[in-house]
Amino acid sequence: MERPKICVVGASNLDLISYVPRLPKMGETLHGDRFQMGFGGKGANQAVMAAKLGGDVAMVTKLGDDIFGRDTLQNFERVGIDISHVHITDQAFSGVAPIAVDADGNNSIIIVTGANDLLTEKEIEAARPAIAAAGIVVCQLEIPLPITMAALRIAREEDVTTIFNPAPARPDLPDELYRLSDIFCPNETETELLTGMPVSTLDEAEAAARSLLARGAGAVVLTLGERGALLVNEEGATHIPAEAVQALDTTGAGDAFVGSLAYFLALGKPMTDAIARANRIAAVSVQAAGTQSSFPTAADLPGDLFT
Repeated sequence: MERPKICVVGASNLDLISYVPRLPKMGETLHGDRFQMGFGGKGANQAVMAAKLGGDVAMVTKLGDDIFGRDTLQNFERVGIDISHVHITDQAFSGVAPIAVDADGNNSIIIVTGANDLLTEKEIEAARPAIAAAGIVVCQLEIPLPITMAALRIAREEDVTTIFNPAPARPDLPDELYRLSDIFCPNETETELLTGMPVSTLDEAEAAARSLLARGAGAVVLTLGERGALLVNEEGATHIPAEAVQALDTTGAGDAFVGSLAYFLALGKPMTDAIARANRIAAVSVQAAGTQSSFPTAADLPGDLFT
């Protein structure tokens, strides 16, 4: 069977993860329980998740000419990601993300994007063949907005389905971005920031999603954490629940969902089916520590996920 093709345009960071009894207050110093480093960046996470499931994944990103960048490149190669459009610069350090994770699995993250900010529109245009060959193109907001927009425009010109994950969230996104998003995939916090509307109940979440739909998105897939996800499109609204699990570390769960969603949609699964499968994989990821290290491979998952 041909492997589904996915192209991810986005950031690559190194996660610097501290496990703490609780998240610190402003100005407070806490002793942590342990520390670990892991590969991250929303784009890289989503690409690695899709690759671990068996996707034929191309990554478009920029790394610093440093130890973090070299290790990230090797990590991409190890999971089988096409690195033809992974660029290296000596003008900035690789992106980093210091993360604090408390005893309940909640997290606080600071992102220093570094080399990611130097990705150029010329480099995006050079990736056009990889974008055109993909079944799904995935973008986020960790690289400069004009670069993300350039990638989405190329995908639209090449008639490739797009998933846009508006993270980390920022208000006042341009209307064109919504129109270029076949699937607009925010979480609860991002939805509230973008719309100014609450999402405490499913009815509230649907109303907020419809306001995003009205801005031009083809469909909205609103992730709701332990409540699963809500699909809202012109046909209506469908809640796809998630199974209850005991979370150890929620870091990267949203990226596990988006990468899995891209994989199953590129495989040809119907939207609600792809969302249900992505929910299951995200639920697996929160039961292990770390970001990419918590992402399961196809071999780790029940066979019915792939039938």
